[in-house]
Amino acid sequence: MTERPIDPAASADPEARAQWPVRFPTILEGQPALVTGANSGIGRAVALGLAASGADVVVNYVVDPQAADDVAHQVEALGRKAITIKADVSNEEDVQSMFSSAIGRFGTLHIVVNNAGLQRDAPFHDMTLEQWNKVIGVNLTGQFLCAREAIREFKRRGVVKDISAAAGKLVCMSSVHQEIPWAGHANYAASKGGVMQMMRSLAQEVAPLAIRVNGVAPGAIRTPINRPAWETTEAYDSLMTLVPYRRIGEPNDIAQAVAWLVSDAADYVVGTTLFIDGGMMLFPGFASGG
Repeated sequence: MTERPIDPAASADPEARAQWPVRFPTILEGQPALVTGANSGIGRAVALGLAASGADVVVNYVVDPQAADDVAHQVEALGRKAITIKADVSNEEDVQSMFSSAIGRFGTLHIVVNNAGLQRDAPFHDMTLEQWNKVIGVNLTGQFLCAREAIREFKRRGVVKDISAAAGKLVCMSSVHQEIPWAGHANYAASKGGVMQMMRSLAQEVAPLAIRVNGVAPGAIRTPINRPAWETTEAYDSLMTLVPYRRIGEPNDIAQAVAWLVSDAADYVVGTTLFIDGGMMLFPGFASGG
């Protein structure tokens, strides 16, 4: 686990400064946030959305430090503070060190977004134990390790009434595949089903402490992890047969929902999974002739 300070002089992107505040109200001032896997895709958008909403942000990454620095510079261009921290969320020591560094820098954390995830796809009969363990280790065990450290900090600090109605907000990034079976991706679907039940069980346990735990389940989102599903016209058209709303989701669709979910506007939302999927969970194959 390494922490890399950001040079404020490099944070002068006027486009980033102009883009985000238009869509995100400033409702998270004084609430530092940590986003895992924040150097690309959904994690990047969530980090910037939280910054545009007023939060200082810890940008976690495990590869591509330049991309993490770029996100941190954009956070700072929005007028917020940022640090990047390299940590493998499946490694207990890395996670504990990351939280220690983040809290040391910002004093506490009010928001943690468990976003880091990956795929190692294979037909079930060909799937290796390494492929299974890697996905479960990052997608599920990684969320457990980060959630545990987040809850410890939220319990230690308690509610700060002038800041937020809750002692802390934890978001577990899941997927529509916590519900929808996915042939050829059994490790991924199993990891997300586990995330859902971990989130619900944890939410039940810590709600009496004024700690809110919720899930977000994206559907088809335009990110590098699923590029083959949308980068050609043929692939996109095929994908749209699964999406009644007839467009692919964008990372900002997730970022806006997360910013709301961790705000006091959602203070009565506890233990819920918010599906952001253009209607994939409506099972469009049954729209006719079912």
